[in-house]
Amino acid sequence: MTLTRDVPVQPDQAALLFIDVQNFAAHREGAEFDGLSPEEFAQKYGWFFDELDARVIPNMQAIQSACRTAGVEVMYTTIESLTLDGRDRSLDYKITGFNVPKGSWDGKVIDRIAPKGDEIVLPKSSSSVFVSTHIDYILRNLGVKQIILSGLITDQCVESAIRDACDLGYLVTQVSDACLTYTQERHDHSLRTIKGYCRQVTTTELVSELTNA
Repeated sequence: MTLTRDVPVQPDQAALLFIDVQNFAAHREGAEFDGLSPEEFAQKYGWFFDELDARVIPNMQAIQSACRTAGVEVMYTTIESLTLDGRDRSLDYKITGFNVPKGSWDGKVIDRIAPKGDEIVLPKSSSSVFVSTHIDYILRNLGVKQIILSGLITDQCVESAIRDACDLGYLVTQVSDACLTYTQERHDHSLRTIKGYCRQVTTTELVSELTNA
């Protein structure tokens, strides 16, 4: 048998995982942008939010809907401390200087792809969801062998999740146009860099695959 990453999604063995699509950094009023003037915000994050609002979130909605219809487990992780003061955060997050307090609005998934019913949401306090949550344990309990990845930021937390998932034995499908970072150059570079670890498909390709599964 030939081993390959190019394996179509099998809905009964798959989970869709959204990475950090939350108010903190995916909403214009998120705490990540506190203190920025309108001019500074537009200069640093204008392109990002234009892409997010017009293209990437609609793609996320499309794959979320297709996965729900196909019976794929839909899951989310958000940056959120287990404490109010963030004392449980990773050293890296402490050095970076941001804290999303337990239970805060910033820690919630954005309304446009809000969890439905008992879909699982895991708060994390490090870049990789596999480091600071028990997601591996949960996925194995669910019988998941394939992970569909979408989210933010392409070259940071998304990459971390892909690499760790691969090392733990999962087959990963990255939805390339349902991920985003702060510039097109960074996004494209990340996709090229991580390509050796996962299968990359577009939203249209994934929806078609799930529709015909």
